[in-house]
Amino acid sequence: MNREELFNIAQEWFQEQHWKPFKFQKDTWKAFLQGKNGLLNAPTGSGKTYALWFPIVLNYMKQNPEYRTKHKKGLKAVWITPLRALSQEIKQSAERVTADLGTQMTVGIRSGDTSTKERARQKKQMPDLLITTPESLQLLLATKGYDKIFKDCSAIVVDEWHEILGTKRGVQMELALSRLKGISKELRIWGISATIGNLEQAREVLLGPGTNAFDNSILIKANINKKITVKSIIPKKMETFPWRGHLGLHLLEDVVPIINHSTTTLLFTNTRSQCEIWFQKILEKHPEYAGEMAMHHGSINKETRVWVENAIRNEDLKAVVCTSSLDLGVDFAPVETVVQIGGPKGVARFLQRAGRSGHRPGKESVIYFLPTHAIELIEASALQKAVKLNSVEDRLPYLNSYDVLLQYLTTLAISNGFYPKEIYREIKETFCFQAITVEKWQWLLNFLVMGSQSLQSYDEYKKVEVEEDGKFTVTNKGVAMRHRFQIGTIVGDANLAVKYQKGGYIGSVEEFFISKLNRGDVFTFAGRNLEFIRIKDMTVQVRNSNKKTNKITSWMGSRLTLSAQMSELLREELYSSSEPKEKQSKEIRALAPLFERQRRESIVPRPNEFLIESFKTREGYTHIFYPFEGRFVHEAMGSLLGYRISLLTPITFSLAFNDYGFELLSDQPIDIQQVLDNDLFSTDYMLDDLQKSLNATEMARRKFRDVAIISGMVFTGYPKKNIKMKHLQSNSQLLFDVFRDYEPENLLYQQAFTETFEHQLEEGRLRLSLERIATQNIIWKQCDKATPFSFPLITERMNREKLSSEKLEDRIKKMAALLMKK
Repeated sequence: MNREELFNIAQEWFQEQHWKPFKFQKDTWKAFLQGKNGLLNAPTGSGKTYALWFPIVLNYMKQNPEYRTKHKKGLKAVWITPLRALSQEIKQSAERVTADLGTQMTVGIRSGDTSTKERARQKKQMPDLLITTPESLQLLLATKGYDKIFKDCSAIVVDEWHEILGTKRGVQMELALSRLKGISKELRIWGISATIGNLEQAREVLLGPGTNAFDNSILIKANINKKITVKSIIPKKMETFPWRGHLGLHLLEDVVPIINHSTTTLLFTNTRSQCEIWFQKILEKHPEYAGEMAMHHGSINKETRVWVENAIRNEDLKAVVCTSSLDLGVDFAPVETVVQIGGPKGVARFLQRAGRSGHRPGKESVIYFLPTHAIELIEASALQKAVKLNSVEDRLPYLNSYDVLLQYLTTLAISNGFYPKEIYREIKETFCFQAITVEKWQWLLNFLVMGSQSLQSYDEYKKVEVEEDGKFTVTNKGVAMRHRFQIGTIVGDANLAVKYQKGGYIGSVEEFFISKLNRGDVFTFAGRNLEFIRIKDMTVQVRNSNKKTNKITSWMGSRLTLSAQMSELLREELYSSSEPKEKQSKEIRALAPLFERQRRESIVPRPNEFLIESFKTREGYTHIFYPFEGRFVHEAMGSLLGYRISLLTPITFSLAFNDYGFELLSDQPIDIQQVLDNDLFSTDYMLDDLQKSLNATEMARRKFRDVAIISGMVFTGYPKKNIKMKHLQSNSQLLFDVFRDYEPENLLYQQAFTETFEHQLEEGRLRLSLERIATQNIIWKQCDKATPFSFPLITERMNREKLSSEKLEDRIKKMAALLMKK
């Protein structure tokens, strides 16, 4: 069959569905059938899946004209998805195409949820089309004879590439693709991405800079203007002094009419704890939603999540309170409306969530923004503007992730083994390791064989052997088994299964939360009140309870920070409060009482101004700085400034920070004019001062735990026999201290510092922020009391430090009343 005949088959299928293929779909079919690689950029709900399943199947039909009667078995294409939850949806789309076109192609899923029986069947005979995750793909590479599995594979599709790109899972994919390109000569590599700022770079990372794959590639953009309507939920009575976290639930009744007027509404929260709280509070106030409302987040068991997803499709649910677990690709046609509770902290995340509603070509997406405190209305206004401009963040790829490379090399060593010369050539073609030197490569090989210079005396770190012909292999079955259990780059606190004492699995919680509970304590999880009985075999045993509780399950690491793009938009909206009213958004106009009081007590900064406020509270002398750059930058800037001030005057501070600013609190006054006169916002010696101010060694020590686990130096344990996180931390700290004292040039030790500064503290953004402040007019206001801008920050610090035995809510009410006095 020629290309025109193949196109006609696809077009006829679309006509039978009463659809018309988009130009981007036809362009993708054409490019794929010409043998090109590529990156497809299209909005959610526009038919991206069919843009690539079709040419994959059509290509098989072209290669096998007798496809209806003679089936050629073996793996032909792999579809990578970052979320297991998306697998069923993708499988259904593939099966629909393969069945309707009369092929005998089989479709299979391989992920952490795949049964042992199904894995065994796949080992004997792989499906024609395989849907899997980055981790499961690495496990396939850890299989002896993996080259035979992939030799006839014609396509690898990496779905939601924008989500994987800026993570170590992206590095995992780069390395896997570099190997598969060497095995299958006919391989086409395609990525599917929602809009990101650096699409060209995203294509380069996927295919390798300057490679044949990149040279023979194309970027296809869908020219579809998806209508997104953003509506802010503005409080009828604007609180002049908002504080963190309270206003969200005050607006609960404003959400009820939205739910009632839509077939299905998704309520997105930023954290799993917030998800649990909102679910409970809505049901408390509106028990009539019982049975029509559900909750969905990543720690709830798979069966419940699948049930919720199917119930949405079947229009059985009016509302679902969820987290990012429903951010990506799942096709929920009945969802009419999305509510975002609290600032999403990034434009891309907001657009992704908006796209969950009206998830059909040509349908409007409607998203409501519900602020959790008044100042978040500025974020709402900024998001309105971002949606109009279609202005989205870059996703920055990782560089020189040696821990992931060591894991990958061990994977190759336990399967077929590898020859360093061949693999070095392949990894040099990846974006992440394009600058790797022969010296560093040799260091990594020595590490695999001897366990680094300072660990040569310990056999447990000697995992790989070198055969006479120079091949690197693993012959020890114990090493191979432990490695397979630990393949992956997502490292978090140890998860414990939560089960009824007599009954089924509910979900998983982190060890740190359970460690704070005593027998008989009642906590809320997965929408139920559960009584804690005991921990047995890494399982939390519970029973249902009728007791009320204020203990809501919480998870570590769930705090988001404003993206650089979002910070800039936020500042622009803040500056617009000084413009004439007709030029302001309705959100900024609604905040007029807050801005008016802020000006009475201090100022609202203009574009060329940077604000510092000082006042005295019962805790001491408070100094608040407002860069509006996100909590990670503020943590670094606050520590840096505190350290530099202490060099001028012997003084100690406690530091608090949120997305808008940071607070330096001391028991003695400081002269801010001295800070300004000594140019303490300078970028000179910034890195040196940061290392001293933040105890960067301690932060790197914590980061090193992840590096040690990913590289395989520290073993996390067998299934149901996980090693406790505190033991993992102490094991990795021992190694960290050895390298610090005896081998500071160790690449993994150095990597921990690099990641601390580049990813955790966002050193690049910090430098740009300080440069921006240097160009502004710094205004220092001596205030009589706390100001509206300072209120969220002070109350967040009080909440965290529990500074008084007085009930916190009463204390905040008193402060608010005092501040309201003229």
